[in-house]
Amino acid sequence: MDHLAELKEFARLHARGQGMKAEHATRVLARITNDTTGDPESWAAVWTAEGRAAAGRGDLLDACRHYALARFPYHGDADRRDAQRLCVDTFDQWRRGQEGIQRLEFTDADADGAGGTVACWAAGLDRSRPLLVVMGGIVSVKEQWAPLLPLLSRLGFAVVVTELPGVGENTVTYGPDSWRTLSLLLDRLAGRALVADTSMLALSFSGHLALGAAAEDPRIRRVLTVGAPVAGFFTDEAWWPRVPGITTDTLRRLTGSEDLAELRDRLAGFALTPERLRQVRIPVRYVASSRDEIIPDTDQTLLRRTLDDVRFKTFDDVHGSPAHLGATRRWLFSQLLWLRFARRRARPTPRGAVGARPS
Repeated sequence: MDHLAELKEFARLHARGQGMKAEHATRVLARITNDTTGDPESWAAVWTAEGRAAAGRGDLLDACRHYALARFPYHGDADRRDAQRLCVDTFDQWRRGQEGIQRLEFTDADADGAGGTVACWAAGLDRSRPLLVVMGGIVSVKEQWAPLLPLLSRLGFAVVVTELPGVGENTVTYGPDSWRTLSLLLDRLAGRALVADTSMLALSFSGHLALGAAAEDPRIRRVLTVGAPVAGFFTDEAWWPRVPGITTDTLRRLTGSEDLAELRDRLAGFALTPERLRQVRIPVRYVASSRDEIIPDTDQTLLRRTLDDVRFKTFDDVHGSPAHLGATRRWLFSQLLWLRFARRRARPTPRGAVGARPS
């Protein structure tokens, strides 16, 4: 599959995941003839024009959806950088008309000590409220989770949405120790939320970060994820040729790798070992896809074998289960609320007492 065809295939899935109508996405994609910077029929130009039209109608969140697709899969050229800026600025305009949505920024450092900036949108911040951190994967900007902010705030959470290192406004290089960004975020939110009772709604590659952080940081009390890589994705030589080109190209950019060989060398250090996973002594809830083209099912097997309390919901779908968005959200939110409120006084489950059963 050539580059543009692969872009279009993945964009359909991500458009659906953002709630965009399939007919509209198909019409937009039909007008795109290339991925050349500066061409009015290019990927970024067509999606950006649609975003500007939505903004002109006053539908700012719809504009954000289009800008997010215009910068897809990452903002590596001038047109995509413009789309990234428009996405953030338009969201900022929208949130100023809402009640209680704040912007947060803090600095972080990558493994080499180079500084970077992490930006977040937050709602419901209060030192008495349990914290919920929402983070997407390698192509998901924080602005696409906008509708969750008021909803989760009404449910009683202090909620923060942010981005994986290297994605969107996060300028830190993505590396094996990127899980530390989550702990640093909790440090910065101390006194503004009940960080000792933190839930992670961490999708795809950020689920890997959340598991790594949970092994080290006792403030993280539960992890909910969709299609998270664990170990096999990073190390399985037989699986790697199946990984889509967009995924490998995006990871190469986020990790600062010059080529595929360097990327593979870097990724080997990301794998979570069984010993590390056994330190995750909290509930983990995982949405899996039976036709996942990115994450090998051996990663689920590893979680079943090593975690105290893990449950799976499996859909017959591709990575992220975009055709089951509603069912995925219902299951994750029901698990989140039950784990946080119904079980909040329950004692920790002894190792091995809860099996890794689907539910």
